[in-house]
Amino acid sequence: MSDQTAAGAASVGKRVAGFEMSREDAAVLRDLAKRVAELASRPIEQEKRELWYKHNALEPTRPLVFCDPENGWNEIITQNHLQCSGGLARGWEMHLRKEIFWGSQMCDDRVIEPVFRIPWVYSETDNGVTETRIGGESGGAYTWDPPVKTEADLEKLRFPEISVDYDATCQLEEIAKDVVDGALEVRVANPWWWSFGMTWPLIRLRGLDQMMLDMFDNPELLHRLMAFLRDSYVARFDFLEKNDLLSLNNDGTYVGSGGFGWSHELPQPDFVGRVRTMDMWGFAESQETVGVSPDLFEEFVFPYQLVLLERFGLNCYGCCEPVDSRWHVLERIPRLRRVSVSPWSNIEAMAERLSGNYIFSLKPNPADLAMPTFDEERIRAGLRQAMELTRNCRLEVIMKDNHTIGGDPQRVIRWVQIAREEAERI
Repeated sequence: MSDQTAAGAASVGKRVAGFEMSREDAAVLRDLAKRVAELASRPIEQEKRELWYKHNALEPTRPLVFCDPENGWNEIITQNHLQCSGGLARGWEMHLRKEIFWGSQMCDDRVIEPVFRIPWVYSETDNGVTETRIGGESGGAYTWDPPVKTEADLEKLRFPEISVDYDATCQLEEIAKDVVDGALEVRVANPWWWSFGMTWPLIRLRGLDQMMLDMFDNPELLHRLMAFLRDSYVARFDFLEKNDLLSLNNDGTYVGSGGFGWSHELPQPDFVGRVRTMDMWGFAESQETVGVSPDLFEEFVFPYQLVLLERFGLNCYGCCEPVDSRWHVLERIPRLRRVSVSPWSNIEAMAERLSGNYIFSLKPNPADLAMPTFDEERIRAGLRQAMELTRNCRLEVIMKDNHTIGGDPQRVIRWVQIAREEAERI
């Protein structure tokens, strides 16, 4: 959680550190929470939930469909749509309005839950060094000056340390309970990581070009960096387990790079209330090494990822990188369940390899929603072909990575309709 959100953790109507939750804002949020609760109570939500349970257990179902507009949300719910005035309230309002749009207009297979999740309030140190970012203003492109330039710089590296503000978290939880007024269950659940693939923090430390050169010119340094990053995550997992800060993600939590966690296989049979990594879904990817050969990936990246993936009860792998050429390496991941098949993958080859033994997480090209014109015939033809090729797979169709939807909210609604129609046809 950001410092700004933490600053908003105060009683309703009381101003703290420049943020406030006024009674007027609370009233707006309370009405929205009731609308979410009404959507969550519909029988269709239980039907969708059961579909995900079967799907994640590798039982045959129709293809499941999920669309996340991502940055396109700013074209669906604009700042002018928001009624709240406080920073914390506007963030929560955006979340609740997304839930309502998902359930009442987009109508994909995402389950609308009667739950309002808030994160732990915490701070975290860096790893001893930081890169210097060049550019990037207003969300634009940027480069950076990496801090690890010589072997001597490795001595500066330290594991990040997490400090949880339990009092502020409790205050934030009380605000949330007051706001939703019993309509939704308030849960404190933190996304402590998205991916532990490690190659993104690696290139921030060393640089993308230099990382690739190191594989030939300085392999020992690269191995030391990857070992540091691996051990840093091990320490992170141990700290979160010891301090009971982890939360189960075998519910409507988004896991991996697409799909949801609904599973009866988690937590483990010996679970007694304190969540361990083995009770959770894990996820790794390595998009930054898309230009690296399978042999070099296997030598410099996979062994370090494997140590972390071994700790989790079920695993997801991959995001935008095509995993075709690496599959002979990745199939060694224990309890691998969900595999991302990006727009740059060979769908037919991956369908043969995954078959009914893994979840085939298909990622259609997000350009379909960003083009000057919305070509329904081409979109339908592409989805139909992909679903025909994956007929014997456990398929989910995940539209994500959208930077724009062409300023037209109807595009995501219509895309879901087309995808659902093709899924039903199959």
